[in-house]
Amino acid sequence: MLFHDPIFVFAFLPISLGLYLLLSREAPLWAAMAALAIASLIFYGWWEPRYEFLLIGSIVVNYLFGRAITAAPRRKRLLTLAVAANLLALGVFKYAGFLAEIASSVTGSIIEIERPTLPLGISFFTFLQIAYLVDAYRGQTHDRSFGRYFLFVTFFPHLIAGPIVHHSELMPQFKRRISAIWEHLSVGSVIFVIGLFKKLVLAAQMGTWTDAFFGAAAGASPGFVESWLGALCFAFQIYFDFSAYSDMAVGLSRMFGIWLPVNFNSPYKATGIIEFWRRWHITLSRFLREYLYFPLGGNRKGRLRSYVNIMVVMLLAGLWHGAAWKFVLWGGIHGIYLLINHGWRELTSRKRFARLRFPAPVAVAVTFAATVVAWVPFRASDLAQSLAMLRGMCGLNGITLPAHYLATLGRAGETLAAAGVHFGVVPGYGGGVQLMWLTALLVFVWALPNTQELLAPYHPALGFEASGANGQWRRVLAWRPDPRLAAAIGLVAAFLSLRVLQGRPGEFIYFQF
Repeated sequence: MLFHDPIFVFAFLPISLGLYLLLSREAPLWAAMAALAIASLIFYGWWEPRYEFLLIGSIVVNYLFGRAITAAPRRKRLLTLAVAANLLALGVFKYAGFLAEIASSVTGSIIEIERPTLPLGISFFTFLQIAYLVDAYRGQTHDRSFGRYFLFVTFFPHLIAGPIVHHSELMPQFKRRISAIWEHLSVGSVIFVIGLFKKLVLAAQMGTWTDAFFGAAAGASPGFVESWLGALCFAFQIYFDFSAYSDMAVGLSRMFGIWLPVNFNSPYKATGIIEFWRRWHITLSRFLREYLYFPLGGNRKGRLRSYVNIMVVMLLAGLWHGAAWKFVLWGGIHGIYLLINHGWRELTSRKRFARLRFPAPVAVAVTFAATVVAWVPFRASDLAQSLAMLRGMCGLNGITLPAHYLATLGRAGETLAAAGVHFGVVPGYGGGVQLMWLTALLVFVWALPNTQELLAPYHPALGFEASGANGQWRRVLAWRPDPRLAAAIGLVAAFLSLRVLQGRPGEFIYFQF
């Protein structure tokens, strides 16, 4: 079940929300929590009921491990066993086929393993519970309630694609009854509608063009223009797709009176890759930092060891996103970016090199361009297509401009043709409308405040701190509970309801992981 499925929007959400609010006010608290847990299981099992046994089994086993680790004298051995069991389950479902492929290439023999269907959200609920086990080892888990632990893992707004919630953020909220119901409903529904708009309109349009560009590049040598346009379209598609999911998850949770942590904070406004990873998939970055980078030694063992640790973490982050070499390449590119960013920061922190620092707009543009390049292997069908697109972006596959540009550019066009630029059909190119869309979305991600900033007075998410940027826009666009804005949101919601009924534009990209 997807957040933009008709069955979710018009049946599951109103029924589960209405029942929860009723029980939360009129029945014992445990009854409301039980109803929410059952609703979450229905949500998860809608896609493939048999994997509910895997989810429930994982919860029971990890809860028991957590209790044992807390009480046992030899906690480190138990922790190792528990983490290994989680990684084994993840490996069987997600990485067995990839490991067989590697073994085949190394040994020269064909090793085939039938790849099972990947259970939805397995990467997310596995990492979430590994964090719980490590915190149990550190003595940081104090809530022993199995019911709250069960709901902490299964709570449907974050179950499939995050955020990777920390137990200390969510479990305490299950101890209290909902209050200020109308504020929760209004704020949550506005955030949900904004996310729905991003998914059904912005991400959907970019996805159509992305498919056209990458489809045309399959088995071909894409040129400079189509490679960059395809990469840009995907950069905006995944931005609005993940931003949409993050908004919808936060909004849905808020309707139930529960705050989720912010997981997406205008990453294309970042002035460097270090800052990008503090804004993109924030809870994954937090998990990798606290439960992988720091245990590896962080930056405590010298600069070289710190750089090695960063590279290891990013390669594993790539593998977490998918069992394929293209994701390893994506993680490796970001690892190299991070090393360059750290080195550049260290260099320009010295007084004599301070003048080399980029002005903020230039730093944002450079970071954005670097990120667009890195998205290519993430979207490409395989490693070969990734390399072909990257060669195209470097101009190694030639440059082709639309045929009508030759006459439009006049003498400049003739000069370009003489210099080796071809004029003809550019696969996937959508004309001026496409260019206007890309320009408008660039303004959107660079100049406008994000959802959390627009609703900042109502504390939309845990851990969100509104920046001072875009202050004027925020004052103009900020949501207020007045009739005019309510009518505007209502009209948008009605339009989006029709889009929902027309059919979904596809899964969220992060549902694949």
